[in-house]
Amino acid sequence: MAMPDRPEPPRQAGTEADTTEGSRGREAEVLAGRRQSMERLGRERAFALTLETALGVTQPTGSGEVRAEFGGLGVDAQTSERRTVAGRVVLFRDMGKLKFGTLRDRDGDLQVVFSKAVLPPQDFALLDELDLGDIVGVTGRVGTTRKGELSVFAERWAMLTKALRPLPEKWHGLQDPDLQQRRRYLHLLTEETPRRYFLARAAVLKTMRRVLDERGFIEFEGPMLQTVAGGANARPFTTHHHALDIPMKLRISLELYLKRMLVGGVERVFELGRNFRNEGIDRDHNPEFTMLEAYQAYGDYFTMMELSEALVVECTRAVNPIMGRDPKDLVIPVGGRSLDLTPPFARISILGAVSEATGEEVTLERSDLRELASRHDVAVDDGWGPGKIVQELFEKLVEETIERPTFACDFPREVSPLARPHRENPGLTEHFDLIAGGVELVTAFSELTDPIEQRAKFELQQEMKEILGDEVHPFDEDFLRALEHGMPPAGGLGIGIDRLLLVLTDAPSLRDLIMFPTHRPEQG
Repeated sequence: MAMPDRPEPPRQAGTEADTTEGSRGREAEVLAGRRQSMERLGRERAFALTLETALGVTQPTGSGEVRAEFGGLGVDAQTSERRTVAGRVVLFRDMGKLKFGTLRDRDGDLQVVFSKAVLPPQDFALLDELDLGDIVGVTGRVGTTRKGELSVFAERWAMLTKALRPLPEKWHGLQDPDLQQRRRYLHLLTEETPRRYFLARAAVLKTMRRVLDERGFIEFEGPMLQTVAGGANARPFTTHHHALDIPMKLRISLELYLKRMLVGGVERVFELGRNFRNEGIDRDHNPEFTMLEAYQAYGDYFTMMELSEALVVECTRAVNPIMGRDPKDLVIPVGGRSLDLTPPFARISILGAVSEATGEEVTLERSDLRELASRHDVAVDDGWGPGKIVQELFEKLVEETIERPTFACDFPREVSPLARPHRENPGLTEHFDLIAGGVELVTAFSELTDPIEQRAKFELQQEMKEILGDEVHPFDEDFLRALEHGMPPAGGLGIGIDRLLLVLTDAPSLRDLIMFPTHRPEQG
């Protein structure tokens, strides 16, 4: 069917970030033109049911597969091999009797060539309805142009989805970081970086599951809605369960239900899932984030050190090709410097590191820890005990200075309510944090199995609630009941997936790695 002449405006990309009055008028004009194009096409042709109904094939050939098969063709070469490709039109050049388009699919970009001499007249005329951002399918012979560009030379084509809004402008793109996060779908369409971040996350999750599966761990899914949000010291999000008529909280940690699985006889267990903490937002923190937690019966925090090294190394190797690095390279760029992730990682003690940072020996028995903190401009609250003050000194004076991967070991008992007391110093716990590039990547314990000691630690946390507010561990009687049935000695670790990706991809912030971070609703 012949199409009526298409009125101006001519095809070109708009921008989702335009705010001036002239730009808004231009955007309205473009939107109106696209809707008119849809009406001329008709809804059935503008929004195809399937690729098969449009072009007679069930699945397209990916651009990567085309390149792998025909990438060796010379200049101006033609084959008799036909392929059907599909993707979004991201570039389009109209040369009259020849038109050149670039389709983008999951593998990348591929050129398609439309010739008036080859296409049926009605199909060539239909190209007048083609806009940047439209999703199309093309069937034709594979070859190269006179400039050597690998292309599919169209013999048939079909509109699969008419885009009613334009892509961001080619040269300006989506530059506003806020809009990049709010409209990540456009950011993914137009920029390589967010696609790499997305693929890196998928590679890390896949790799972690593989490594743990090879070691006999079994994946578990714990409840996200909990009556007691335990396993960490953090403020939870709260909600109401209408069917049960009870207040509930979104989980802040995966830990306590995984430990219940240890009690139940599952000796190696892990979960990869989301946690939610109703707290601040900065480069290294986001209220919604992904964690791995893994627990191994008859292990301890030394076992978890070896597992941490294995997971970090294997995830680095998985992410390297996505970021354009050699898969085997364990020296990666982070913040303009090189970070060597080759194991074994260094080990330091919390007290030793604080002693070195302050230039004097620091112990939990010192009576002048407050004065020491004041001399180093580290603010402390009146109700803090020596363990909390030492932790604050470490975080403010030491943590951000640690570049090479380092296990910071043996935290005070006061700040580690779920860790086993240290086998040599009962004032400390067998608790380490793995820090690299100034970022805390892993927290791990020799797990506390003594229910009497655990009850006492929960009670101590409640005594600190007036001072620390919501950031104390809640008293969880149901967990204590489970622990009283007996949990085997165990090691456990937690890895922040977003923070690990922050290091492995050298991204600016966690919110660049989370595809759709939470924002206030847009006004207007």
